Amino acid sequence: MASIEANLQQVRRRIARACDSAGRSAQSVTLLAVTKTFGATQVQAALAAGQQDLGENYVQEALAKMAELAPQRQRLRWHLIGPLQSNKTRVVAENFDWVHSVDRLKIAARLAEQRPPGLPPLQLCLQVNISGEASKSGLLPDEVAAVAKAVVELAPERITLRGLMAIPEPGADVETQRAPHRALAALLAQLNQGGLKLDTLSMGMSDDLEAAVAEGATIVRVGTAIFGSRG
Repeated sequence: MASIEANLQQVRRRIARACDSAGRSAQSVTLLAVTKTFGATQVQAALAAGQQDLGENYVQEALAKMAELAPQRQRLRWHLIGPLQSNKTRVVAENFDWVHSVDRLKIAARLAEQRPPGLPPLQLCLQVNISGEASKSGLLPDEVAAVAKAVVELAPERITLRGLMAIPEPGADVETQRAPHRALAALLAQLNQGGLKLDTLSMGMSDDLEAAVAEGATIVRVGTAIFGSRG
């Protein structure tokens, strides 16, 4: 079995090749290592290999890892990528650097209210149900503009709306995979044409990162290709 360091290097090479094919700089894409269900030992191995951005789906699990890795807090960026309920917004506002899964204005408003004033603004993405799946969370595409415009008016000193996140329906080939990523990129472009200044597309995972990078992803969320299968 390959080491976490070797897997990280392989994923970074995949990103670099995808960027080269798209005429983009490899530095334009951030690799977010998704550490859900993996313990501090595996996370430490990723940190030793130079990984700084960590993604978690579950708030309580993330808080436990943050406590174990507290001495390294200054070099880490913690991203919440899983569903966020109203009763968890305070601890998220106090402990995370990014939240990718904002799917309603109420959640953004609570994060803005509860972000401690001494911390940098919490970076937010709106989650979009870009494939229209009943089983997926997220705003429908035609709901995004109104919510985005409301979020940017909340409290810019405490939260910053950076862009959009999606978990598209799996595609059997690269061209099929590219379509929902292209749609999310087009939605971001429409928002910016309407006066917003967003710069982040959080899209693409282990199986479709090449398609996502080809369509403009700036953050790819990779777990299995780095840490192996879960459970």
